[in-house]
Amino acid sequence: MTADRISALLDPFLTHPLSESQLNQISIYIDLLQRWNARINLTAIRNEEEIVTRHFGESLFLARHLFSPIDCHPERSHVIREADGEAESKDPYSTSKLSPAKDPRGPTGNWQPATGNRVLDIGSGAGFPALPLKIWAPEIHLTLIESNHKKSAFLKEVSRALTFTNINVITERAETILTRRDHPQAEVVTLRAVEHFETILPQAATFLAAKATLALLIGTSQLRSLAVQTTLNWQPPIPIPSSNTRVLVLGCRQELK
Repeated sequence: MTADRISALLDPFLTHPLSESQLNQISIYIDLLQRWNARINLTAIRNEEEIVTRHFGESLFLARHLFSPIDCHPERSHVIREADGEAESKDPYSTSKLSPAKDPRGPTGNWQPATGNRVLDIGSGAGFPALPLKIWAPEIHLTLIESNHKKSAFLKEVSRALTFTNINVITERAETILTRRDHPQAEVVTLRAVEHFETILPQAATFLAAKATLALLIGTSQLRSLAVQTTLNWQPPIPIPSSNTRVLVLGCRQELK
């Protein structure tokens, strides 16, 4: 697939086009994904254009919202005020009347981190959203947790092919890692399309550093599960372009009193 076609397919998810280098990285990634998919089941989606929109589009949509300042004040976590030039949403689980977050890039198009640069992804599978986040923001220190050895090997192969640095693939289950005192923590933890969501959610929160953000790419049917995670201040869900059921939700870890 050409870089121009990839760019056109990603247009609904972004406010700024990707660079030629980033588009080339995505092209290499797709080629590797298709090759490995012939041997192991990395993703049920085999059509290249659908891979771009469903996997890369959603992941990069997360990237542009994730690396921007997030309001962690409890009194504002469920209300977006019209005084700020945004629409109001009093229902924390409503997907209506929501305006997109401000673009995280400065006037030169450079990525601006919101807090720290440690990012941890749980259940990485074929690498979404974690590896597209690294394409978007190569400065981050990225940790991927994937217990399947074949999928873990694929993640390492993509990382080598794209010449990523500051990346660590851990081939263990998240709950096993959390039994260790020195388990990793990050300023951003991401979670997408995992089984047993209600069980993984509190584990994901445990990986958060102080004032960190948990970023979820989930279906609207899973929104009610967020209410039990009271250690986080949830922002209103943001509908993902080209989907009627998928949303992005960001939660900020509350400060300990």
